[in-house]
Amino acid sequence: MATENKIHFWRKNAKVPGSLQPIYGARYPPVDPRVLCSLLKDTPKTNTVNMKSKKPSTFHEFARSTNDAWDIDDVEGNDFLAPTHPTFIPTQTHSSPQMARLSVSNQSTVKEPPPVDTVEPVCTDICQDHLKVDSELVNGRVVKSSSDAQLNSNTVCGTLQKQQSLPVRPIIPLVARISDQNASGAPPMTVREKTRLDKFKQLLASPNTDLADDLRKQSWSGIPREVRPVTWRLLSGYLPPNMERRELVLQRKREEYFGFIEQYYHSRTDEHHRDTYRQIHIDIPRTNPLIPLFQQPLVQEVFERILFIWAIRHPASGYVQGINDLVTPFFVVFLSEFVEEDVENFEMAALPLETQRNIEADSFWCMSKLLDGIQDNYTFAQPGIQTKVKALEELVSRIDEDVHLHFRRCEVEYLQFAFRWMNNLLMRELPLRCTIRLWDTYQAESEGFSHFHLYVCAAFLIKWRKEILSMLDFQGLLMLLQNLPTIHWGNEEVGLLLAEAYRLKYMFADAPSHYKR
Repeated sequence: MATENKIHFWRKNAKVPGSLQPIYGARYPPVDPRVLCSLLKDTPKTNTVNMKSKKPSTFHEFARSTNDAWDIDDVEGNDFLAPTHPTFIPTQTHSSPQMARLSVSNQSTVKEPPPVDTVEPVCTDICQDHLKVDSELVNGRVVKSSSDAQLNSNTVCGTLQKQQSLPVRPIIPLVARISDQNASGAPPMTVREKTRLDKFKQLLASPNTDLADDLRKQSWSGIPREVRPVTWRLLSGYLPPNMERRELVLQRKREEYFGFIEQYYHSRTDEHHRDTYRQIHIDIPRTNPLIPLFQQPLVQEVFERILFIWAIRHPASGYVQGINDLVTPFFVVFLSEFVEEDVENFEMAALPLETQRNIEADSFWCMSKLLDGIQDNYTFAQPGIQTKVKALEELVSRIDEDVHLHFRRCEVEYLQFAFRWMNNLLMRELPLRCTIRLWDTYQAESEGFSHFHLYVCAAFLIKWRKEILSMLDFQGLLMLLQNLPTIHWGNEEVGLLLAEAYRLKYMFADAPSHYKR
């Protein structure tokens, strides 16, 4: 008991998770049963003799019982202060060999999932005393497997039962080539969408694009992939509405950004900026770890430059963990302007150097425009996030009293799950293709990233009402809220979410006493 009391869930030093567990929902695909077998082969067995049989019912009990969540030191970046070349190129790091295999395996799992009829036999085999899967039928082919491990039957079967409970739908890429594809597999370009594309092209070709009425109104329901890059530049305020001035503004702003690089980037090893750069260097490999594009050293170097320059030009906030995620949608959208194949597997080095520089500069300026509107989320003590979480709690208490009271009974605080929703703008909860579609509306909506995002979070929470009320203990409820099953989401689900958020906004935004007890 004395040893148990000394265990602290939250440590002062930032560390990465020490236990290998499948993650359901968010942006991470479910672990394939065959992959799980190979991973657990080299994983040492844990001693479960001293485990408590009683489920934790409060946050403090949950914290004491979770003793392996942050057990690996941050060893990356120990040598980052001594680059041998003028431009620093980071290397991909993994917390363990098992995690490295998981990253590679999950990338293939996303594209070619096993048929549903193969999951149940695998579960039956695993529940035996010794696991030995000789062959499996996958898409009509016999695939050999060398997995041979002794596993705890209850643990593995429980894991596979969770996988079976996920919706049986076709898995689409995390960054779809045609990001307007629905999760249901509907044709990407309908007659209506072609008409909308023609309307966008007409608006963008006009001498002075009407941002307030025409372009924002058209963009609210989603922007076609072909015109999304230039539309995002206009909606973010990076490009002027006047057609004749756009090319000159682009050239000037791109030159200005690389002037910042020449002026400031060498100072990343100075004592004053060392800690900032070290944290950026640690966080970049963790950004979208299952998408090959973001594990390329060239891409990671681009992200490091963007984040470092932004941090030193905004000393009031500096770099805060979570800002690294906000670069990715802009980077993918501006990259898709030059890429026809799947963006997630594209080699950045294949582009001309000038094109790479333009994508980097545009991503920096558009991210800066976004952060200008929500910078209080990242200043000292993050007062913007604190205020938004409190507003979400008050809003949910008026929208759905049952859910609000259920949180109280289970002693779950909104800050424990909604802080990440506000800090990362739901990017950890949704696939990247859904984030891009969501940001179409955010940029079309007045104060979309600050004000409207609150109602999107409320609609997102209430969507899982049934699952929330079915969880009767603190641990189960918090795990659900931190790993919501959205991996199969597409434009259809995001459209419904935005429609509900729009309804909530106009019911409650201008009526502070509406449904108030």
